[in-house]
Amino acid sequence: MQLSSGYYDRRKLEAHVENRTVYSLDRAELNVYETHMFADKVELTFDHPVLVSMLRGKKVMHLRDSSFVFVPGESVVLPPGEEMQIDFPEATVTNPTQCLALTLANESILEMTSYLNEQHPKADDFAQWTFTERNFHFTNDTAVNQIIARMIFLFTENHPSKDIFADFMLKELILRLMQTEARHILLESADALHQTSRLAYVVKYIREHLHEPLTVQALSEKACMSQTHFHRCFKLELGLSPVDFINSERIRLAKKLLKNQQHRITEICYSCGFNSISYFNNVFRRATGHSPTAYRRHHLSSLV
Repeated sequence: MQLSSGYYDRRKLEAHVENRTVYSLDRAELNVYETHMFADKVELTFDHPVLVSMLRGKKVMHLRDSSFVFVPGESVVLPPGEEMQIDFPEATVTNPTQCLALTLANESILEMTSYLNEQHPKADDFAQWTFTERNFHFTNDTAVNQIIARMIFLFTENHPSKDIFADFMLKELILRLMQTEARHILLESADALHQTSRLAYVVKYIREHLHEPLTVQALSEKACMSQTHFHRCFKLELGLSPVDFINSERIRLAKKLLKNQQHRITEICYSCGFNSISYFNNVFRRATGHSPTAYRRHHLSSLV
């Protein structure tokens, strides 16, 4: 992901560490930070919930409850007042570190969560849509990457209606972030949550039965929901359909098995629940950009 030409036309380099260029709209503020030299223990906080996304280079982030290397394609959501302490181990004039920090108005978050709880409640009666109140570090999916790219373009262009455009995009972004966190919690904690969450129970069941035929009808019965209601809740809370999730879990298993040369590709195909080699090849290529054979070859070559 790259910054737009509009950004470079306006930006002024006035500091070598965390040089800030800011764009403000009614309900959000986009901050672009650039660092052109080695630095460590640089402190930064925001008064509103903030999405921080890496664009170029590398940082080491130290938060209240974790430290991690932060690279392009990753983001972290932080609550108001959360202090970041940042190291820049590789930043130079020719290889600067660039990241953006998008602050979100509390009013936008409240409007979106209220709308979802009223119009699209979660599958379990006790569960509510809420925006994260913790540090949440994740790898961007395609949708989040596209929204960030569109937001950069929108903030840096001169359009009389950009506040209106931004309002629509912010709603989508807030929903995507909530879905991303909900998916992360369900996938990471399905074993712990399966007795109290219907979707966690289904996620656990899918993972334990990938080698078997799995249908939306059968899964909806496991969740004690109608097929239509189950499909809607699953897609809304996890951000993808039950069939897409099943395929993603099967591909995850296939990638693991492909690293072992003792497993033949045909054997892997059926062990992962695919009913034909051609369908397995198509789904795998769509998910990874490679055929199963090419993926295995690439993995083996990386070990040499």
